[in-house]
Amino acid sequence: MRFHRLPTASLRAPPINVPVKGALTAFTRLRPWVQPRALVSLVLGVILAAMSTATRAQDLEPRSYSNTPVGMNFLVAGYSYSHGGLATDPALPLNDAELQVNAVVLAYARSLDVLGQSAKFDVILPIASISGTATYAGEPRERDISGLGDPRFRFSYNFYGAPALSFKEFANYEQDVIVGASVQVSAPMGQYDPSRLVNVGTNRWSAKPEIGVSKEIGKFILELASGVTYYTDNNDFLGGQTRQQDPIYSVQGHVLYSFSRGIWAALDATYYWGGQTTVDGVTGDDLQRNSRAGVTVALPISRYNSIKLYGSSGVSTRTGTDFDTVGIAWQTRWGGGL
Repeated sequence: MRFHRLPTASLRAPPINVPVKGALTAFTRLRPWVQPRALVSLVLGVILAAMSTATRAQDLEPRSYSNTPVGMNFLVAGYSYSHGGLATDPALPLNDAELQVNAVVLAYARSLDVLGQSAKFDVILPIASISGTATYAGEPRERDISGLGDPRFRFSYNFYGAPALSFKEFANYEQDVIVGASVQVSAPMGQYDPSRLVNVGTNRWSAKPEIGVSKEIGKFILELASGVTYYTDNNDFLGGQTRQQDPIYSVQGHVLYSFSRGIWAALDATYYWGGQTTVDGVTGDDLQRNSRAGVTVALPISRYNSIKLYGSSGVSTRTGTDFDTVGIAWQTRWGGGL
């Protein structure tokens, strides 16, 4: 029995709608009678923003541009746990700020024939439960929220090296160089309360065009992808303020190794920069220049099912994203002559 290398939907924690330094800027403009509870919520929002930047712009997803038999369907259910802290503004009297994110992701994907080349369309729906804690005046404080995240829609197209093939034809396919591109759009349909700093949804659209290259060398596959994420304005941030964000530029690379019986593993790395925010014309000191590294392992269970394990951690951090993530995803496939 031959196990084909098949892509999976991107499975990472959902975005959280709060700026890093932008939240601090907004806080300085609030009334002086603001209570400690609001202060704690603010800092937790700062930490959540760090998670948002990494999870939205950097998915560390190998095999995004692999070839797949036309007409196949994929259903993916995944769970991830993220935990991390952030060194907040030293002027704020808070200590030991930490965040935990439990996320469930549901995804559907279908492989397509577009102008004789392989393509794929997928839909990703995240659901998250988020809790943050901090110590204020020697007393622990806690903040919890859960709900639907913003759904994401992605179309990818391999315009070189990955012809559209039936399942029978795919049995004789051997990869060399694949060049592809994709566009991912996030819609503002998740949970959002404009009176709160901490939200699961973002109340704005985003779009990420990307181009990627994949090269097979024996049992190894080398992958490199570069993209940029653009954001619309959030015009209802924290009681009607306007929050803007510059594009985030990213590059990610993967080194994959194929074992027997369809098992493969990948070393993943990414670097991203940009994303400075502005709240009502006041620019925050939150320019991103961060890197992360991770590992992914795929284990076929049967002809129709497989499991993927992954983890990642911050390597260098200028603003936020110094957290760890581990996750598991189950995938089933059908159709296309399987």
